[in-house]
Amino acid sequence: MKIIGSAADFYRVRVIAIDATEDLDLEWRDDVLYRRPPAETLDEERAYVVEAVTLDAREETTTLATFDDAGDARAWARERQDELHDLTKSDFEERYFPQESGYDEE
Repeated sequence: MKIIGSAADFYRVRVIAIDATEDLDLEWRDDVLYRRPPAETLDEERAYVVEAVTLDAREETTTLATFDDAGDARAWARERQDELHDLTKSDFEERYFPQESGYDEE
């Protein structure tokens, strides 16, 4: 069963930054519960992930691509965002989620 409708009615696309360093995420102190330690490197080990996010109440995410450069990730995400208006939901899922059936099992 194919779902007819603009993919923009079902998805949005976003870019998130992921810190890929092996450093500790939290620094414990006696006077506070926790805090992030100061960055010792400048985005050298950061990845930028482009995700499709469902607009329904579940807000499920699917990674579409990963980039080392924020500009490349944003440019690719803009192209995918434009496609949301041009493709149907089924066409978008067939193109970017080939490993999934693309149909809700209820």
